Amino acid sequence: MDRRAYLVMEDGSVYPGRSFGAQRDSYGELVFTTGMTGYQEALTDPSYAGQLVVLTYPLVGNYGINVGDNESIRAQVAGFVVREHCLTPSGESGSSTLHEFLVSQGIPGIHGVDTRAVTKRLRSRGVMMGGIALDSPDRAAARWSSMPRYDDVDYVRRVTAKESRRWETLQASEGGARRRVVVNDYGAKSSILRNLRERGCEVITAPAWATAAEVLAHRPDAVLLSPGPGDPALLDYVVNTVKGLLGKTPIMGICLGHQVVARALGAGTFKLRFGHRGANHPVKDLATGRVYITAQNHGYAVDASTLPKGLRASHVNLNDGTIEGLVHSEIPVMTIQYHSEASPGPRDNEYIFDRFVAMVDGGGLPQ
Repeated sequence: MDRRAYLVMEDGSVYPGRSFGAQRDSYGELVFTTGMTGYQEALTDPSYAGQLVVLTYPLVGNYGINVGDNESIRAQVAGFVVREHCLTPSGESGSSTLHEFLVSQGIPGIHGVDTRAVTKRLRSRGVMMGGIALDSPDRAAARWSSMPRYDDVDYVRRVTAKESRRWETLQASEGGARRRVVVNDYGAKSSILRNLRERGCEVITAPAWATAAEVLAHRPDAVLLSPGPGDPALLDYVVNTVKGLLGKTPIMGICLGHQVVARALGAGTFKLRFGHRGANHPVKDLATGRVYITAQNHGYAVDASTLPKGLRASHVNLNDGTIEGLVHSEIPVMTIQYHSEASPGPRDNEYIFDRFVAMVDGGGLPQ
């Protein structure tokens, strides 16, 4: 640990630091996130697959690692960039250090980097490819000519479940399952599945490549389309499945699932300049007029100018006016672009799951 390392950005800028975690080079799309806590949730969030994640908060790892906080079965990021990492964490739940966790997961990190300068550069020039290189910055730049760009890779196929399975069946002591929800797994987070189970749902996860017939064979009361990584424009096979589900079962889409629903109904998507990532994004619920502070993690958005008849925005981002949710006037479908299941927080937006369950139980349209 603590070898000399460099963060090299596509525009030619280089930031020196020291290595921690797995001792290897790495490469990916360089993005930043603004959460003051939740570094473990970010590391294990499948939506970060293929990305080098920069944390804007300067001290990371101070409460250690707790296996119960994982959002998937493994770390998903391509690399981790921090100002300072803690080797002596405090707190009852921490079972290991951040460094030890990254080593166990084979994920390289770099610390001692001027993360404020990196964030300012990304905020002004937009996300770009980058690399973590040990010993010499030339090693990262040399790899770019032979590596695919983030936008050209279908990361969903890398993070999805490999087969359908029932997720932690509810016990009779918990009241049993009152409805069955199939989660199309494009990179589903454990907190989404927990939120469904807490509302009396039997949860079955299905791989991203499952056909509409295979999903409907589970006889679901509803389908949830999960978040996930990458460009929705690459997911025609997923879009075709959703086209086969629309109108046959109530559907909720979250983040990438929201974008897939939009594409299945005929709308387009586009890449944001630097994306929305972190825990402090204001979103207005147009049904109630209430503004919520949300957690977000996406680099693409639905193009408002392409919405077909019947599909309308239900939520909007108050920072840039982008669409943060959709409903349809004739089809039982609702979507959100942000993360209602945000963990560790904010938790204000879990009401979306209640709204989804009400739609399922009522057999009608979302309000």
